Amino acid sequence: MYFWLKFFHIAAMAVWFTGLFFLPRLFVAFQRKEADGEAAYFNPVANTLFFGIATPAAIVTITLGLVLIAWRPEGAWLVMKLAVVAVAVLFHLYFGLLLYQLGKGNDRHGAWFFRALGAVPLVLLLAIAAITGAKPRTIGDLPPPPVHGVDRED
Repeated sequence: MYFWLKFFHIAAMAVWFTGLFFLPRLFVAFQRKEADGEAAYFNPVANTLFFGIATPAAIVTITLGLVLIAWRPEGAWLVMKLAVVAVAVLFHLYFGLLLYQLGKGNDRHGAWFFRALGAVPLVLLLAIAAITGAKPRTIGDLPPPPVHGVDRED
């Protein structure tokens, strides 16, 4: 069961971040009035990507991640990973806000802004991968968290 939960958690995360990678590219196309930035293409594609693909994948990723916490992982890595995931959720919501603003014709940013914004999901994904792969037990000089089910009198 654990294997399949983790498998679908990682698969949903890959789909979610694919949406986060592609949305800024669509925003650049919209801002530069490229062929895939025209309303007839941009609106259905961007809305489907955000509402039909990325948001459900984010919900599945977060839900399965919360279920996986029931296996009681140990170490500071989980807190660090949850902090990075919280930032990813905030960026996801910000992309939705940008999508709404662009749909209303409020184009306040240039292509450079959307290109720079497109790098953020990559940094977040690499941070999540590094934290999850390394699984540090502690942060800096802080002591490691207590081990579950073990009463120690040191």
